[in-house]
Amino acid sequence: MSAVDHLEAGIYPIRGQAWESREKNMADWLYHLPVVWMAVVVFAATFLVSAAIYAAVLALATGERARAFKAMSPVMLTPLAVVFGLIVAFLAAQVWSDVERANNAVIREANSLRTVVVLAANFPQEQETRIRALVRSHILEAVNEEWPAMARHRARLSLISASDAEGLQIALSILPRNEAQTIAQRELVSSLQSARDARRQRIIISESTINWVKWAVVDVLAVLILLTIAIVHSDNRATAAISMAVFSVAVAACIVLIASHNRPFTGEISVGPALLLEVLPGENP
Repeated sequence: MSAVDHLEAGIYPIRGQAWESREKNMADWLYHLPVVWMAVVVFAATFLVSAAIYAAVLALATGERARAFKAMSPVMLTPLAVVFGLIVAFLAAQVWSDVERANNAVIREANSLRTVVVLAANFPQEQETRIRALVRSHILEAVNEEWPAMARHRARLSLISASDAEGLQIALSILPRNEAQTIAQRELVSSLQSARDARRQRIIISESTINWVKWAVVDVLAVLILLTIAIVHSDNRATAAISMAVFSVAVAACIVLIASHNRPFTGEISVGPALLLEVLPGENP
């Protein structure tokens, strides 16, 4: 590899990371808004674009251009509307699937930690106390550190946290005194591993989002449909305004619906740590 290749290999990843960082920062403020204010912003932006298209088309609809505009067939709206509807449906399916996966990961993690707390009672008090303390540490770390990081797409996936590693070491170091403790130890190790895997899955899902390319396609299709509506009805200002307003409301509603669910752990409608907090054991068993 030449020196130039080495230089480009070092520069392009940095540029990609910088672009991704700017994209996240620009989107963060919108995704963190309450749904009502998100709707206000999206509806205002949509109507502003619609008004600009309306004004531009009607200003151009004079003379030969007016006759050319009038000659455009309304049938053009059908394929555009179908493609727009399909794209919106696919994006909605993606975000709802992500939310469902996020909920399942949190439920699995909470259930596994609850099982760990219950099984810990089968062992001597010292070991039980240590296991309960580690479960408490796992939950507090998730709530206080991981959830805010996931909300801002800054969570980092580590192979295993310190509390999880120590919990597994304690579980594996136990010397069972009877068959009940042997079974409890095996189930304890399995539950700790399940909680760890659910935590990893939760962090991975937190990075899921609709990228800018998909949003750009939705925006372009919406603009094209608004433009076509304005051109087709350019000879009747009232009809054009009403038709564009109706479609603008539909577009804005779809965007708010998708954006409010886009990031499973971000915003007013998000997956919270309530289930983990319900498992949170006290300081003393």
